[in-house]
Amino acid sequence: MNIIVCIKQVPETTEVRINPETNTLIREGVKSIINPFDMYAIEESVRLKERFGGKVTVVTMGPPQADAALREAISMGADEGVLVCDRAFAGSDTWATSYTLAGAIKKIGTFDLVICGKQASDGDTAQVGPGIATHLNIPQVTYVKKVEEASDRLMRVERMLEEGFEIIETPLPALLTVVKEINEPRIPSLKGLLRAKSAKITMWGQKELELDPQKIGLCGSPTQVVKIFTPAQRVGGQILKGEASEIAAQIVELLRSEVN
Repeated sequence: MNIIVCIKQVPETTEVRINPETNTLIREGVKSIINPFDMYAIEESVRLKERFGGKVTVVTMGPPQADAALREAISMGADEGVLVCDRAFAGSDTWATSYTLAGAIKKIGTFDLVICGKQASDGDTAQVGPGIATHLNIPQVTYVKKVEEASDRLMRVERMLEEGFEIIETPLPALLTVVKEINEPRIPSLKGLLRAKSAKITMWGQKELELDPQKIGLCGSPTQVVKIFTPAQRVGGQILKGEASEIAAQIVELLRSEVN
């Protein structure tokens, strides 16, 4: 089974800072890590390789330093890493990003499965995985919590819902986005760390992928961030005490006073 995992390098902080002039993330001085949900995607791909054989190729789109994320994935058991890197890709929204990653996947060649984390911690859109499936014209199953069975042509998975789960059978090739309930990412072994350190990372830009220039980067993004701001902090407030009926009466009086 040939598996491709799409990952993203994100800032290691919950306090993401935004440049007010460019409306983009400020990455200087902030340590970067593999997007937490993508760690589960990497782990699941390695487990599937261990069960069914095959190869795991990890792909990321980002600046040159994103090769560190690929090496970490290789240390966990992935076989190869591909870095999609070019200034022409800068400013891509989720649609342009998914188009670019789909182009890299097509260049890799034959595959059985694409796995992504359900969403990135810096954007929280959960759009790139489904976007890749759309560009590749393959089935997708989102929020996967368990892979039950797989063969050369079919895969049966459990998909998480708000209350319970559903079992879905999909033909292959297909794309899955996974949630944290699917597994527990492993700690890389010393052998894995040494292999990752010496691994050769493939780098592709616009020249190698030959993508439509009108569909990549900022000019190829149908959505753009116009403004980002922190809402003004609200102050004041009132605590109502008493029985439920008394509090209800107080609320009614407050509403009446506001209306009048």
